[in-house]
Parts: sequence; C-alpha cells; structure tokens
Amino acid sequence: MVTEVNPFPATLGRICPHPCEAGCNRAGKDGAVAINALERFLGDWGLRQRLGLQRLEEDPKPESIGVIGAGPAGLSFAYQMARRGYRVTVYERNAKPGGMLQYGIPEYRLPEDILAAEVGRILALGVELKLGTGIGREVSVAELKAQHDILFLGIGALRARMLDIPGEVGGSVWTGTEYLASINRGEPPALGAEVIVVGGGNTAIDAARSARRSGARVTLLYRRTRQEMPAIAAEVEDALAEGVTLTFLAAPVRVDRMGTEVSSIVVQQMLLGEPDASGRRRPVPVVGSEYQLPASALIAAVSQEPDWEGLEELAPGANWIQSAQHGRIDDALWAGGDALGLGIAGLAIANGCRAAEALHAQLRKREQPVSRARAAIAGNAIKSNFYSDLPRAVAPEVSVSDRLAAPGVEVRGTISEAQFLKEVERCFSCGLCFGCEQCFMYCNGGGFSRLEEPMPGTYFALKHDACEGCRKCIELCPCGYLSAEPMG
Repeated sequence: MVTEVNPFPATLGRICPHPCEAGCNRAGKDGAVAINALERFLGDWGLRQRLGLQRLEEDPKPESIGVIGAGPAGLSFAYQMARRGYRVTVYERNAKPGGMLQYGIPEYRLPEDILAAEVGRILALGVELKLGTGIGREVSVAELKAQHDILFLGIGALRARMLDIPGEVGGSVWTGTEYLASINRGEPPALGAEVIVVGGGNTAIDAARSARRSGARVTLLYRRTRQEMPAIAAEVEDALAEGVTLTFLAAPVRVDRMGTEVSSIVVQQMLLGEPDASGRRRPVPVVGSEYQLPASALIAAVSQEPDWEGLEELAPGANWIQSAQHGRIDDALWAGGDALGLGIAGLAIANGCRAAEALHAQLRKREQPVSRARAAIAGNAIKSNFYSDLPRAVAPEVSVSDRLAAPGVEVRGTISEAQFLKEVERCFSCGLCFGCEQCFMYCNGGGFSRLEEPMPGTYFALKHDACEGCRKCIELCPCGYLSAEPMG
C-alpha cells in the first residue's frame, strides 16, 4: 500500500521530479514506467473513494510528541507516530499547513484542495494542529519541551537568499519563495510588463511561469547552461511553451531604478570554468560583457535555508542541523526534511517516516527498522525481449492558450483507469516473480509447483531435491528473480 510510507500520493504524483524513473530498467526498451502518473492516479482514486489512513496500533502510548512545522517532513512524521498510537501536536507558524507544498508550489501544479484533503486524512488520525503558532514566538522552546516528551524539527527552508547586488533593496524585488507565497495567499503583487527571474531550480521555474500568467513578459537568467539546470525538465519545457525566455550563462550585477521603481537589470555574461564543490562547472564572469535588460520587477530564486529565529538553542550557529541516523539528534530531539539540507518533498516525507519508525523502536525497546530497499536488479538481468512493446502512458494537458487565459487551471491531468491498468502491465517486475510460468514449464526435473494461495511476488515453490542444476530456469526468468547467487 503506497500510504504505508507516503500519506501524500496525490500530491507527490503531481510535483515529484520522479528520480525513480531514471533507474527504471524499462527506459532502455520503450520508456520508463510512468511511476509518477501511477502514484497520482492511486492518490486521486483514494480521495474520490474517501479512503482513510490506517492505524497500525490501537493501544495508546504514554509519550507526547511535539512537531515543529507542518511541512512534508513534519506531517509525515506526525502521521507515522499517530498511526502507532502516540499523541501528536503539530505547531505551524503560518495560517495553513503544508509548508512549501502550500506556499511554494503554484495552484496550476498542485491544487490546494488536493493538498488539503491529504492533510485532512492525517489530522483524522487524531493529530492536533496548532496554526499561527511559531515556536520561539508564540510558544517558547522551553514551554514546548515542558509539554512534550519528544520533539521533531521539520521547519523546512522557507527563508530565501537575495542576490547581494546594488539596487536590489527596495520595491518590486522579491525572492522566489516570497513571490509564490503571496500568490498562494491570494495576494499577488503587481509586477509590471517586464519581469526578470534569476535562478535555475524549480522555484525559479515556478516563479517565471506564475509571472507569465500575470500577463508580463518574463526572462529567466541562469548563470550556467541548460544542461546544468536542476529544475524538472518537463517544467522547463512548459515554461518555454508558455513564452518564458531562458537566457543562459548570464547573471545580474545591478538593479537600476528610476526613482524608487525598477527600470532595468544590468547583466553580465558568464563562461563555465572548472567544476566547483557541487560537481558542476563554476560560472566565471566575462569582463566587459555587461548589458542592460528592461525590467519592471525582479524575482530572485537562487537559494533557500531554514529560518532558525527563536530556535537557536536547537541549532546553535548553523544553517543546517546535523543529525545521526534516521534524523536522531538526541533521545528527545529528531529532525527531517530541509532542516537537514535542501531536498525534494519525497525525501522530506521519507525522512519523517524513517525518523518515526526509529523513534518508535527506541521508545518501545524494539529492534531498529531495517531498510526496505531491495538490491537493484541490473538491466542485463532483465530479458526485455520477453515483454511486448507498450507505449508509455501520457497524461492529458491543457493547451498553452487555455492555461494562460486561466492562470489557476491545473496544467496536467490524471491518467484514466484504462491508462493506469495498461501502464502497470509495462512494469518488468524487476527481481520479483510475476507468475510468468517460464520456470514451471521448462524445468527438466519438475521441481516447481504452483502455490495454492499465491500472493504478489510469490507464485511457485521449488523442491530443491528435484533440481538438476541445469540453470535453465535462471536463463529463462525474464525479470531477474531467479539467480544463482544466494538470497540476501
């Protein structure tokens, strides 16, 4: 069940860059399985069916749990603890839960009602949510420690950095997170006709596409090339289709103003030098290459970090908190998500899940959980010719003209049930038996027998004393399930 580890399938199915698909062995045949689209279908189906989240343990636990931040990490942790019987209170300084899911992602990518419905299922488990309650502001850290046995830090990275260039202080200049949050609060700022967005990540692309929906002409500046852009490739393509101009190897060096109003941005051309600490080639300014771009507004979306105001005693002198395995800081303090370092929402949700499992084991004096990950099945272990060619599912999309005419309309739709059923058939079932019967049909010694009660991944039993060691079953197994290597 997908919600065993992720209570946000409809949300992640919309926003996740699905790095898992890059490792799909089907990619070399006719395209990776559309894992993201499958997850979204299941999430939407569950919401339509009004399916609740399931508890694991009914007996109430004595410990009280406090969660700082109602973002993906904090809510994931709260969900996993609540379903195990703990009393959980989540503290959120904003007016709505969700963190960056609520305030950092535009409506055309993630409708608010979808996120609210998935958050609501977590709260239905008995999680108490206190909105407008900033720790270190409305409630002190000392008060929080007095009220709860365990604290979890899931504050995210909502504080964005500026560019540190002359002229940026003043009106008509925003960070990407400020701009997107204002839109999601229903308070979009006036941008004017010419908007410059700086950055190459998802926040920059979201800001550029949102600004384009205001009717402005939008130019996005990125100091490296398209190849180094960390933004989701499909979102970059959407930005181009919607009329956003992408200018690479360019960085702003000054904001010019007419009085208090932004009038232009002075831009410097860049070259790529040697790789830096990130492994990407470092941008190097080209001397004497400055030029001006007309501008009425500037949106800087270059970097973010956690806001530790009021929480300094929990993370003294650090932008990012350091933790041990599974987010453990000490017995009574755990952390996850962007508080540990910038990452995608899926990673934050996984952080919250793993921290909850480890904490539960610690509190109940049980063995620590082991990794769910199975060993990767290399592509050469898959007999791809056994499988028929099947086209990858493609989700419906709203036309560019319609999406610009209705800025809040969701650009991509959910695949149909028929598409879903066809897409799951494309899975190679890597390393997991799917009952193809190749071993059963071709075994010389008749060593395989059908199970009376088969389950996914388990369809046949092998009588070891009947095996002749011919290895034919291994050679014929299309999914890499059968192997001469000992099972680990």
